[in-house]
Amino acid sequence: MNTTPYLDIHPDVAAALAAGKPVVALESTIISHGMPYPQNVETALRVEAEVRAHGAVPATIAIIDGRLKAGLSHDEIEQLGKAGREVVKVSRRDLPFIVAAKRTGATTVASTMIIAAMAGIRVFATGGIGGVHRGAEKSFDVSADLQELAQTPVAVVCAGAKSILDLGLTLEYLETHGVPVIGYRTARLPAFFTRDSDFGVDYQLDEAADIAAAMQAKWQLGLQGGMVIANPIPEQYAMPRDKIDAAIEQALREAGEQGIGGKESTPFLLARVCALTGGDSLAANIQLVLNNARLAAAIASAYCQQR
Repeated sequence: MNTTPYLDIHPDVAAALAAGKPVVALESTIISHGMPYPQNVETALRVEAEVRAHGAVPATIAIIDGRLKAGLSHDEIEQLGKAGREVVKVSRRDLPFIVAAKRTGATTVASTMIIAAMAGIRVFATGGIGGVHRGAEKSFDVSADLQELAQTPVAVVCAGAKSILDLGLTLEYLETHGVPVIGYRTARLPAFFTRDSDFGVDYQLDEAADIAAAMQAKWQLGLQGGMVIANPIPEQYAMPRDKIDAAIEQALREAGEQGIGGKESTPFLLARVCALTGGDSLAANIQLVLNNARLAAAIASAYCQQR
């Protein structure tokens, strides 16, 4: 655990960590940039409740007035939700500047992993990880999430990589950096809104205890970095692949026409896909995050028992 003077651990989270009880980290970009108010706050509180209902303590992570927070109060979640996109989206490169200026920021997958690791939290549930963007051979647009997975010891439970990305190149990048991709009860990489893609995973593991054993072995071997645990969206909430693919293609065209790139591309693309699918993708997004929270709680519990 890192004892940085910039970190505040919520009392519930600190008590659980001290007692060796399971804790699940949750990101805050989904609150500020992922969906509109008040749905963003309602979803954040539902996800926290889901983690608790499955035996773990939630630690939603953000930066509030320059303080790194591992665990938020309801008022702080409300603050992030109401401010929405006025809140800075913070990745690894942004952390020192937001802290030094005592600003408020919502954490991406990368910065959530960093703060979770500082607090001693090993399991993190999110929607989908970032990855290599389509056309990256020209733009070099690769999410910092992937490099964070290569160096920070946190297991990330997600519904695969966001389907707006180049999934093949994302898997190649992870392989190069030694990051294993585990399929939970699947041999195929889920693609966020859909349960399947054209790509396989490195290992299929069907029980939370088996995933926890692999986590423990990796870190006891002294191997750096985390792992991706790809958990398919529940079947009843999955979207037809052709419908999602068509919406993504249109959103990508519009992003190119409007010159949108970098850290603004993912929020733009997800918002356009939501609009083009008549809101269906937002409903699916909420369900897959809840599903990931359930699995993360089970893995965190199994990891604590193994230790």
